[in-house]
Amino acid sequence: MKDKKRTAATLAACLAASASAHAAVITFEDVPLGPPAGPEGVWNGSDESGGLNLGGVDFPNQFTDFGGGFTSWSGFAFSDHTDVTTPGFGNQYSAFAGGGHAGSSQYAVSFGDDARILFNTTVDGSNAGAWFTNTTYAAIAMRDGDSFARQFEAGDFFTLRMQGFLNDTPGGMIDYTLADFTAADPSEHFIVDDWEWVGFGGLGSFDEIRFSYESTDTGQFGINTPTYFAMDTLVIPEPGTAAFLALPALILVTRRGRRSSP
Repeated sequence: MKDKKRTAATLAACLAASASAHAAVITFEDVPLGPPAGPEGVWNGSDESGGLNLGGVDFPNQFTDFGGGFTSWSGFAFSDHTDVTTPGFGNQYSAFAGGGHAGSSQYAVSFGDDARILFNTTVDGSNAGAWFTNTTYAAIAMRDGDSFARQFEAGDFFTLRMQGFLNDTPGGMIDYTLADFTAADPSEHFIVDDWEWVGFGGLGSFDEIRFSYESTDTGQFGINTPTYFAMDTLVIPEPGTAAFLALPALILVTRRGRRSSP
């Protein structure tokens, strides 16, 4: 099974790379990150622009300044943080893979169950996809627990749910597992700590993707697990091009270096 997943993921990556001449490939490398520059840069919507449009794709952001140095954001932010060891909210902008996909410097981070991506054209999901992983904040909270979330144990899971919409009408849905402790064999329990390719074939045709979460760690106010994910290298076909990712309704993943396994 593991070998099949590795083969599928490698195939998906090769197909995505070879298709770049027929698709928009959004890598987030050109997003201007705020100070401090370099390894701790971030764009989190503090300019109150409401989000960014990159390659004809809108990444909405909701930023609130409460004054006195207290702020909040949801939707999408962009980062080049690389910290995979520091727990807690203060490290909310780091990908647990230790940087962007395939050695890139910058990537997207999403927070909250109201995140969405809007496209300026109808997208054929069978020709599209992106790379996903956990954030360090969410991964360590699941691995070790914190003051709000509990440590994951047998039977727990954390799932990112993606649903396509076309003209505001709901379409297909994909569930991508960010952590899974449901297997009878504890050696199969995992928290994703590397970039994994997710094909969007299961979404059908869409002009919007909305994101939500499911977790076994819930409380009075909903999910306790930090509702974050990181995304990089979004591949979108040019209108009218032939299908280059024959991967409908599949999530093609490879589990490598499970540093967070129990």
